[in-house]
Amino acid sequence: MADSDAEDLVLTGVTKKFGTFKAVDDLDLTVPQGSFFALLGPSGCGKTTTLRMVAGLEELTAGAITLGPQDISYLKPYKRPVNTVFQSYALFPHMTIFENVAFGLRRQGKKDVKKQVEDMLELVELAQYGARKPTQLSGGQQQRVALARALINRPQVLLLDEPLGALDLKLRRAMQIELKRIQTEVGITFVHVTHDQEEAMTMADTVAVMNAGLIEQMGEPKELYEHPRTTFVANFLGQSNLIKAKVNGTDGDQIRAEIEGSTLRVPRDRAADDAAVRSGSVWVGIRPEKVFLAAGGTETSDGSNVLRRGRVTDVSFIGVSTQYLVRMPWGQELMVFEQNTGAREDFRVGDEVDLHWLPDHTFLLDADQDATAGVEREDLG
Repeated sequence: MADSDAEDLVLTGVTKKFGTFKAVDDLDLTVPQGSFFALLGPSGCGKTTTLRMVAGLEELTAGAITLGPQDISYLKPYKRPVNTVFQSYALFPHMTIFENVAFGLRRQGKKDVKKQVEDMLELVELAQYGARKPTQLSGGQQQRVALARALINRPQVLLLDEPLGALDLKLRRAMQIELKRIQTEVGITFVHVTHDQEEAMTMADTVAVMNAGLIEQMGEPKELYEHPRTTFVANFLGQSNLIKAKVNGTDGDQIRAEIEGSTLRVPRDRAADDAAVRSGSVWVGIRPEKVFLAAGGTETSDGSNVLRRGRVTDVSFIGVSTQYLVRMPWGQELMVFEQNTGAREDFRVGDEVDLHWLPDHTFLLDADQDATAGVEREDLG
């Protein structure tokens, strides 16, 4: 469905200032043609401003935006081969669903639109709803109408600005799968802005994590999650335990890190910055679901990393898993998520436990970074 001559969306040195505030700071970004790309970050990080500059709704302060061979930096929004779907569906309440979807084609002077509209409604699985009005549809169905209305114009790039934000959790998850299916089917480049990590990781081929107008890290969702390069990414994309440690040498391709008398091993390729690692002070990182608990002193290390003499301070049963907080001898509380398979024993508040995990699941970050960067607080945006 996408035009055969469409090419990558490229942002070069893109900057946006509002007075003295720099919302987007010298951003370089390439979105490959035909990909599902997500800009992920907290409110105020610059992701929506970036999207609006691509759409032509905000003017660049500096830099350039090209789409294939065409420089679109200063084109009027209606002259750009892009369409935008917003969180508010902006459907015409007096028009039928059919006419809402046909609107763009009719504005272009096209008369025979029946087949195209029917095909588009079928794509978004609303073929039988063409005669209805928007108020007769659910929120999820209205969002699909908005999507169909944008796609029928055959844009080279579809921009999605928090499109699922108004939906409830269950419907949002269903729509994530739907959006990915539709993008795969039509082959158009999707650029999706969201603050929801699960949403970005579920749908996108590539995720760019933004913070304070800059891209902290970009890559495939699994790569970002398993190999965070900054404390912000480690904390914002899921949850992480970050523990202060000292590097005390290497054994072949493994780095030795010491925490309160315990020696942990970390593969060298799991260290975000070798220069920082050589300086001696690091954050040792481990995701809560990678850790398993054992009653204090009952299991040997058996090649795993072990921190002993923790004490359970909180237990939360949430169905598929149990979430533990464990206070370590030096006072830090660590998170552990264990799947409720029934294969391992449950623990109670006050139990003494040891924490075990595989060296390959450990990562090292520069200790000069803020360990609380990216920790989510109440985000209403």
